[in-house]
Amino acid sequence: MAEIVLKPKGEIGITVEAEVIRPEMLAAKKKDEIERLQVWQGSEVLPLGDFFDVETTGDGSSEETTIVIDGDVPRVKYIGKGMRSGRIEIRGSAGMHVGAEMAGGSISVHGDALSWAGMEMKGGLLQIYGNAGDHVGSAYRGSWRGMTGGRILIEGNAKSQVGGGMAGGQIVVGGSVENFCAIRQNGGLILIRGDALRGLGAEMTGGTVAIMGSIRQFLPGFVEVGREESLKLGDLQIEGRFVKFSGDFAIHRNPKGLLYWREG
Repeated sequence: MAEIVLKPKGEIGITVEAEVIRPEMLAAKKKDEIERLQVWQGSEVLPLGDFFDVETTGDGSSEETTIVIDGDVPRVKYIGKGMRSGRIEIRGSAGMHVGAEMAGGSISVHGDALSWAGMEMKGGLLQIYGNAGDHVGSAYRGSWRGMTGGRILIEGNAKSQVGGGMAGGQIVVGGSVENFCAIRQNGGLILIRGDALRGLGAEMTGGTVAIMGSIRQFLPGFVEVGREESLKLGDLQIEGRFVKFSGDFAIHRNPKGLLYWREG
């Protein structure tokens, strides 16, 4: 087993793009090799050691490697991008694109995460103990296919377009969401334990959304198709009485999207 601790040296001004921070890149490397890994800051290519103090203990493959980022890093982007194995623990807040395109392993963020967390995620677990920004699990600009697998768990609130273009996997938001959650969703599951503002399920053609709180502006493209008690959605058991809707008929003649809204 190996543990690599990265401690931020101080406040970062211009955002650092550090997709090298993933177990596949750091496993089996010595301290000085990790410090020499290159990251982008604006138009400059700089060593990772300019921004982090590095400590290493033990040895092992990427599957046996844990990376600990010991502090807030909201100005560091792409942490864990494309990772396939191992573990990353961020003891603070994370920057944009944390866990983007990850296919395996786990990332825990013990603070907030900025926009694009879990973008086009394929597998693994991303757990955010604070709040999340826009586009969690969404497709990137110009793409229609978002998250296809894995799980994203958010204990706090999330902003707009959670699960945009989602085709598979699972997103659970412990708090509330803002605008156009599940926009263009065509697969997978989104559970919102709090409230939603407007546009929930807009242009949805498949997949499932369940919401336990209020919806400020409910879309007219959804049609009530029944009521259900105590939902069993994948591995989630959700208590209560739910109104079941199908949609979004505004975008498709025969949509397969399901929206469950808890009564009361």
